[in-house]
Amino acid sequence: MRSSIVVFAMALNAVTAPVLASAADHDFTLKSVSVTWPSDSRYFPDGPGADVTNANCLTCHSAGMVLNQPNLSKAAWQAEVEKMIALYKAPIQPDAVPEIVNYLTNIKGGTQPTGGTLGK
Repeated sequence: MRSSIVVFAMALNAVTAPVLASAADHDFTLKSVSVTWPSDSRYFPDGPGADVTNANCLTCHSAGMVLNQPNLSKAAWQAEVEKMIALYKAPIQPDAVPEIVNYLTNIKGGTQPTGGTLGK
């Protein structure tokens, strides 16, 4: 691993050295810039279960990400929440799961698209 890093550093030096040497021949000034990243202050729409869904789901991703998913059946939403817990270690308490699933089914319910659950 260390030899790979050394080889990479040598290659990087070979590529950047001519550019840096050329830059030394010119007057230029580096300036700091300020960048404002967009924020997503969206919450899930009000309704029964919105608070528990906001408290559990927004710790890992935005409401917009969930709201842009296709409509899924209750069984598919159940599978998605269970997947978040099992695969991604979402810290969702077992007693919150039914409320989250019911909420997601109410706002994004419907039939499951062909191909199974999301991200499968």
